Amino acid sequence: MKKRIVSGITATGTLTIGNYLGAIKNFVKLQDEFEMFIFVADLHALTTPIDPKELRKNKKDIMALYVACGLDPEKTVLFNQSDVLEHGHMSWLMTTQTTIGELNRMTQFKDKSSKVKNSNGTEMIPTGLLIYPTLMAGDILLYNPDTVPVGADQRQHLELTRNIASRINNKYGEMFKLPEPYFAKEGAKIMSLTDPSSKMSKSSPQPKSHILLLDDPAVAANKIKKAVTDSENKVYASPDKPGVTNLLTIYAGLKDISISEAETHFKEANYGEFKQEVSEVVKDFLINIQSKFTEARSRVDEIANAGAEKASYVARRNVRKLERKLGLK
Repeated sequence: MKKRIVSGITATGTLTIGNYLGAIKNFVKLQDEFEMFIFVADLHALTTPIDPKELRKNKKDIMALYVACGLDPEKTVLFNQSDVLEHGHMSWLMTTQTTIGELNRMTQFKDKSSKVKNSNGTEMIPTGLLIYPTLMAGDILLYNPDTVPVGADQRQHLELTRNIASRINNKYGEMFKLPEPYFAKEGAKIMSLTDPSSKMSKSSPQPKSHILLLDDPAVAANKIKKAVTDSENKVYASPDKPGVTNLLTIYAGLKDISISEAETHFKEANYGEFKQEVSEVVKDFLINIQSKFTEARSRVDEIANAGAEKASYVARRNVRKLERKLGLK
């Protein structure tokens, strides 16, 4: 029997090259080895303000990009989070097993809540930000997976999920596996092109900081050429050279080679030559993805509905089992 993986990407914007190299590329490689449940996290997108029209578009774009990037609906269960009603129900059950102290300690909550201010400078923190981790815990435990791909910024949330699962197992009897984190070996974290000390983000207000998978390929190539590096003009990876290291990581990820192989390739190159070649690789990659996107976009509803039906079957069984444990049934 195949081991199970579950993961999702929040629908706060369309996907970046960082989402591809840090997550989707690995999903594609794993889909023959694992039973995969991959969703569009539209409920998570509601934890911060978002225009309804934008959310609808993002959902369809992300689903189509999943397919364009190589996820096969015949091998991987692809669905929208909100189409499986058990996600909301499971989130509440997780919330009842969690303390305020645990949620307050979440680093992401502290970071995001500090940025939420009204026009007059006062803070108004959405409750959704606080209970985001219990929704995530529900997303995961709903499918009782063996492993969960996580970035460094989500490790704390997965640890909370494991704590909740262990708490329920100890209190009500064995129910959940304790999902192990899956860390990609390379390309796990692509950084901003304008500030390589911070992660590339699809919701960044600085368009030059990220490359969207739906960016005009020529525009994306230009972003690479203008990416922040340093003054040394030698191409190698180092903590002291975050900009160059980031571009090497992008190049290596798209060429499916190691960082050391990329370093060897650019050993004699100056920054102009280096950026030119990286920009061409990025441009060709986007042209390829976008050529597949249009066809996939035309059938996203069909893909999402079929995936939701498969996901719901698993989700319902696990929710009913937990309800019996808790005394609700």
